[in-house]
Amino acid sequence: MSSLRTSYEFTLPRGYVDGQGRLHKTGTMRLATARDELEPLRDPTVQGPDDPRLTILVLTRVVEALGSLELVTSFDIEGLFAVDLAFLQDFYGVINFGSQEEYDALVNAQASSSLLGVGSAAAPAPTESEPESAAAPAEPAATPDPGPRPNLRRAVEEIPRKVQ
Repeated sequence: MSSLRTSYEFTLPRGYVDGQGRLHKTGTMRLATARDELEPLRDPTVQGPDDPRLTILVLTRVVEALGSLELVTSFDIEGLFAVDLAFLQDFYGVINFGSQEEYDALVNAQASSSLLGVGSAAAPAPTESEPESAAAPAEPAATPDPGPRPNLRRAVEEIPRKVQ
């Protein structure tokens, strides 16, 4: 008998820096329920279904862990770098509405991302016989093309403001 997977691990591209300067990169997100998407609409600070704050509140409900934080709050989600927020939005969409292939593509695209430091070559350290100035930076190693990226956003999308 197979069981339904309801919680997924992730690694943020940059990571969340908390008030004490600690970096939190890994976490878990659970599948969303109908309540997770409806409750934030009742929040008096949310102006409607197009309000960007809605995303923050939904992610606050479904991100179960972030690094060593005991409780993930909306303040923490608001403090994410834009690339990390965009990643969590994509991750949410894939685990809740995507296929296994889309999930695998997102994980593989993230693993090959230079934002995580994967696939980037560091300059070799100078040896004792050569001075530091003689150590030339290495050419970046050619990484194999991971193929087409899944349908991910290329930038944070701006929602037009309503004129009142």
